[in-house]
Amino acid sequence: MDFNLSLRRAIKTGNVVLGNNSVEKIVAENKAKLVIVAANAPDKVRAMLAKAENLKVYAFEGSSRQLGKECGRDHMISVLAVVDAGESDILTLAE
Repeated sequence: MDFNLSLRRAIKTGNVVLGNNSVEKIVAENKAKLVIVAANAPDKVRAMLAKAENLKVYAFEGSSRQLGKECGRDHMISVLAVVDAGESDILTLAE
């Protein structure tokens, strides 16, 4: 599986939520099928994810700047949640 291709396909064809506050809300509502977190994500984000039960988390080895680029954005993204993968196979990361 090509992570970059799968992530972009999920963003284009599915439902992917970006940003700390939005992801926190989705996780609280138990709607996230997978959460991807950058290596340099803030401690607040990591603490929120640690408290969540039955949550599949993938640790992206790059920085939030790199994760933003992988999402096709020109800004930092420290965390994102996949609600619906669309035509992507991104959810295989959680297996």
